[in-house]
Amino acid sequence: MDSCLMVWNMKPQSRAYRFTGHKDAVTCVHFSPSGHLLASGSRDKTVRIWIPNVKGESTVFRAHTATVRSVHFCSDSQSLVTASDDKTVKVWSTHRQKFLFSLSQHINWVRCAKFSPDGRLIVSASDDKTVKLWDKTSRECVYSYCEHGGFVTYVDFHPSGTCIAAAGMDNTVKVWDVRTHRLLQHYQLHSAAVNALSFHPSGNYLVTASSDSTLKILDLMEGRLLYTLHGHQGPATTVAFSRTGEYFASGGSDEQVMVWRSNFDVTSCGEIVKVQRPPAMQASSAGNLPEVDFPIPPSRGRSQESLQSQPPEPVSMPQTLTSTLEHIVGQLDVLTQTVSILEQRLTLTEDKLKQCLENQQLIMQRKT
Repeated sequence: MDSCLMVWNMKPQSRAYRFTGHKDAVTCVHFSPSGHLLASGSRDKTVRIWIPNVKGESTVFRAHTATVRSVHFCSDSQSLVTASDDKTVKVWSTHRQKFLFSLSQHINWVRCAKFSPDGRLIVSASDDKTVKLWDKTSRECVYSYCEHGGFVTYVDFHPSGTCIAAAGMDNTVKVWDVRTHRLLQHYQLHSAAVNALSFHPSGNYLVTASSDSTLKILDLMEGRLLYTLHGHQGPATTVAFSRTGEYFASGGSDEQVMVWRSNFDVTSCGEIVKVQRPPAMQASSAGNLPEVDFPIPPSRGRSQESLQSQPPEPVSMPQTLTSTLEHIVGQLDVLTQTVSILEQRLTLTEDKLKQCLENQQLIMQRKT
């Protein structure tokens, strides 16, 4: 690992700048919304703020005591939130170039922290199996989501700011409403840990990257899988949509960065496959099945910039039929799980009733 940072020109195969300064591997990077600043985190426990068009100039932020796993700018570019193996989330002022405060309720490594689109909230994901929602002003934890069965690897806000999606080592992706804290959708489609996810700017789609070497594109309006993308020869470790949503990029342990054209609105899978279905939920295995009313604007039309190339996996009639059958099978799985849960609850209720009757008989015997 050469612990350097590179900023690339978008022209094919050209490199603009190479920044050096970190003393160990660089673990994360993030551009400010304006694009005038670049933040990086490292195993050397520092955060650096770079000016992309000025070679080598950076400001070093020191407050973490372990590897920095995540850096993310607020929408106004005035604040930066970082997550670290020191079990803390820290907030910094980029304008005043100083540390502001820590959020310290996690009890294990914090892998990811993000600002909400309006900057009022912060969400964090940790190896303590929780996702925590924080109020930036009061610096208090608003809510802890404890429904993952393993380390939580990644979390992000929906573009509307009303929902969060989290990925975990338990192979699942979960979506919650941050206003009611209800679980809205639960996907268990990967066969290995989900390492990263990214919302399409429209908010209608979510792409995930997994250690099973695949990327999956989810239609959040329909609550189902659209595409499974094979390209990486090993775990897919990161994925992100471009600002316009026209492209998304993925990276993996195979040392490759792949750029994909999204092209969702040219051929809408929802228009090709029309299936009667229950409320939007795909392969849920939650104990309490949530009511699902995913609060996303129903904008399903073509975008103003109509994309010209085919979708990542063109949909033919046989594939359409296959997708329909897979969807039906998925819903049958959900119904089967629901029946199983109801049977378990009925059994528990019967056991409790039997115990109550036995206790009542004992009480009556003692009285006589």
